Amino acid sequence: MNLPASELVKMPEGKTLEFKRDLSSPKNILKALVAFANTAGGQLLIGVEDKSREVIGVENPLDEEERLCSLIADSISPRLVPNVELISIGDKTLLGVEVYPSGQRPHCLKKEGFADGVYVRLGSTNRKADRELIAELQRSALGLSFDEMPLPDRTVDDVDFEGAVDCFQRHKTLVQTDLESLRLIVKDQGHFVPTVGGMLLFGKNREMLFPDAWIQCGRFIGTDKSYIFDHTEIHEHLPIAVEETMDFLKKHAMRGADFSEIRRRDVWSIPLTILREALINAIVHADYSQKGAPIRVSFFDDRIEIENPGILIPGLTIEDMIMGVSKLRNHVIARVFRELDLIEQWGSGVRRMFREAEELGLPRPEIIEVGMRLRFIVYLAEPLNSETPTPTTAEVKSRLKSRLKSRLKSELAAKVFILLTDGEASKAELARGLGHTTVSGELHKQIRNLLERGCIEMTIPDKPRSSKQEYRLSAKGREFLTKEGQEDME
Repeated sequence: MNLPASELVKMPEGKTLEFKRDLSSPKNILKALVAFANTAGGQLLIGVEDKSREVIGVENPLDEEERLCSLIADSISPRLVPNVELISIGDKTLLGVEVYPSGQRPHCLKKEGFADGVYVRLGSTNRKADRELIAELQRSALGLSFDEMPLPDRTVDDVDFEGAVDCFQRHKTLVQTDLESLRLIVKDQGHFVPTVGGMLLFGKNREMLFPDAWIQCGRFIGTDKSYIFDHTEIHEHLPIAVEETMDFLKKHAMRGADFSEIRRRDVWSIPLTILREALINAIVHADYSQKGAPIRVSFFDDRIEIENPGILIPGLTIEDMIMGVSKLRNHVIARVFRELDLIEQWGSGVRRMFREAEELGLPRPEIIEVGMRLRFIVYLAEPLNSETPTPTTAEVKSRLKSRLKSRLKSELAAKVFILLTDGEASKAELARGLGHTTVSGELHKQIRNLLERGCIEMTIPDKPRSSKQEYRLSAKGREFLTKEGQEDME
């Protein structure tokens, strides 16, 4: 054990640590061991209450040790040989199991089989791996990279050579043979085809193959996603996407000036260097084999979150990242970003982000695994010399109301829509929200107008005259609100 057991029992459960009271639920213990082996290794202590951390020990420790070793040998495939030992704390005896990241991953529970019995460790939980993640575990064990794989049903013409030339023009004159040296194309069955990395970086129709290989940016008002002020979708080649994303962040940042030197220097309310590093890290280390959501950049009043698909590479922990340990998921993307000077030195980016946050007096950034995604959170300081104040929620609603009034041809309809952004309401409640004591004929008319336009819907559609009937925003209305009026409702 890396730390004495007496110290481990004081720590919270996490990616590499779990506690169990006893062997009464062996399947949960086996799932944890499989997950440790498939992910970053870990330690399991049996004889500890997982919530209270009370050390209760195990009865008949020698018999339980033998039973546990038999369970591991009989239940896990390929064979897993962890370090199992008896540990004394005071007058109690614990069973300690230490599992190392396995070079034979993925391991699975024999009874569930390879398709359903592979688990990975996410935070303090064990999550069943899907087909794509199982393939990723296999590749990582073999030292292969997803973005190095050839795409035999594509041709070299699917790679935007001119786009690649434009990206490299400040660094070198790119020629066709460079596509091979950069692993953007490889020879497969006697002819050249694009690699996954080649299509991800410079593919002409990238999203036909990888529908989530783009960046979604949003500026939210407040500290949650209740109100979105602006958003954009970035579908450019990945090196260009870095600059476009940074432009979006600058657009919503506050800029001041520092005149302490001879030349004026812009002072931004957001740490651009840290955010740039975090964004590049997300692009380079995203698991593009996963389906479901793009890279996301969420700008809140107090923080900016950058989130990419894919858990940490097997064998790597968040603590490792902070210490500067680097393991590449996408070798081709990383190589091209290095050639473009977007990456300075392997493994230094995360350490540099944390060091700069400390130097700027910012709260310590956070890196967390959220489901099958990795989120980097950069907290913001108070704005300096603001030239472009952030709009308040009231200002956003006022602007939304103005657009609604124009499009719905009715100020009253716009007011009803705004009221329903706070939740469901009956006609009487809407009337009170408008400052009226009764439901007027005009209010009836505008509610019907909104219903016909599909902006709102009834909560009990089959009982339109019910006294309990309430109204809420429809899916179309919510989409309009989310995009803050950037699409017409016609």
